[in-house]
Amino acid sequence: MAESIEIFDLAIIGSGPGGYHSALRAATFGAKVALIEKHERLGGTCSNWGCIPTKALYSSAKLIADLKEKAPEFGINFTNGFTTDFGKAVERKDKVVHELTDGIRGLCKAKKVQVFHGFGSILGGNIYTNINLKIKEQDGNEIFIKAKRIIVATGSAPAEIPAFNVDHQRILDSDDLLDIKRGLKIAPKSLIIIGGGVIGCEFANIFAQYGTEVTLLEYLPTILANEEKLVVKTIKKEFKKLNINILEGKNVLSVINTGDQVKATICDAKIPRDEVDSAEKQEFFAEKCLVSIGRMKVTEGLGLENFQIALQRGSIPINHETMETSFPGIYAIGDCTGILMLAHFASYQGDIAVSNALSSIGGFEGVHPEKADFATVPATTFTHPNIGSVGLRQKEAKEKYGEILVGRFAYQSSGKAKCMGEETGFMMVIADARTDKIVGASCVGEAAPELISEVSVAMRLGLTTHQMASVIHSHPTLSEIALEAVEDVHGMAIHKAGRRR
Repeated sequence: MAESIEIFDLAIIGSGPGGYHSALRAATFGAKVALIEKHERLGGTCSNWGCIPTKALYSSAKLIADLKEKAPEFGINFTNGFTTDFGKAVERKDKVVHELTDGIRGLCKAKKVQVFHGFGSILGGNIYTNINLKIKEQDGNEIFIKAKRIIVATGSAPAEIPAFNVDHQRILDSDDLLDIKRGLKIAPKSLIIIGGGVIGCEFANIFAQYGTEVTLLEYLPTILANEEKLVVKTIKKEFKKLNINILEGKNVLSVINTGDQVKATICDAKIPRDEVDSAEKQEFFAEKCLVSIGRMKVTEGLGLENFQIALQRGSIPINHETMETSFPGIYAIGDCTGILMLAHFASYQGDIAVSNALSSIGGFEGVHPEKADFATVPATTFTHPNIGSVGLRQKEAKEKYGEILVGRFAYQSSGKAKCMGEETGFMMVIADARTDKIVGASCVGEAAPELISEVSVAMRLGLTTHQMASVIHSHPTLSEIALEAVEDVHGMAIHKAGRRR
């Protein structure tokens, strides 16, 4: 290659919350950074087809729920009720997406991150001679650059199963619902959702608020299988109020676009597919179908084989402490590593990768090697009410520590929650009985994602329940729910009758 090829300290493939975060972090330390993105807009799935557009629609749905449930009691009257306009909510969602992705581009420009639009792949080289990359633009033009270190942050895409016949017309994936150009502009009259995980439940909540008749099909014995049983019980109770039809332990045999509707054929998940007879099958019909059965890692065509980096079930294997792959100088973060598919986790991994990559180059003030700690990563689900969790669940904690202590505090006992009309839900905190250290927490209720972050901080610092309880919380606030939950671990919650151990 020609000597005139530009050399960067760090090249990042993928501009999602892991990629662009890493680029901006590295640039803050004074590194020369190249950010490579195959799509037109920066921000990846999270900003364009995931977290942000979903939460924008959720916010509209939440306002509808508040008006339905609270308006009369709060002294707000509508003479002839009110109407909803899903199209307007979509317009607002698109505006939010544009503003945030434009903001990412502006930050990259301000911090002198050089952005390349095209498909990035790694050709060869090493940390001693620099690593060669090719960027193939949409018009076929090819750009070649070099980098001292590489971070792969290519993310994930909706998983596809041939039997579900995703045609992007009536049988849709989550990208189809949210894409600015081709996404839904009108709420369907009826919707079958295959998959009762985070994505499926969030969309079930959103569309039900707009009057869509929702049927939620889940293969596992329960929706939201990674959450505490009491959390799931609360969500299912609220979903029932929205007339969401939840069918658990069901195997979807086929999904067919009949022309004017969708037909889903299901059976009991306990019956082997090849042993199902016609009497054991059920059929459901709807205007649209959303397939939300997980996501697949985007790892093909990156040139990893040139460095003997072998994929494991489609994921890029990494050192969990440093984010480095088996080839020195090449790191991977985010969904493509298959560890946790969470935007904030990708950003955290990015910080670790940048620190280690730049440290290995040397010459960057304030940069030193870092090791990751995955024990305190919070997870959130934006249903109504919200869900937040961190660390271990009760069953896992018992298996690991033996004796545990559990504290619970209900929203209905919180003065602020009562004032807000948000009395549904609770927070649960789990501690190791031997050390009193907090090892896990779950919360379902208003602002649960924000409340769980307080426990994440406590866990990250290794605090005991007594230490967390010693922190003064402002009154009246929802944060007092976290305070009283940790106090209840030892039966000391003030606004809860009785002592529980």
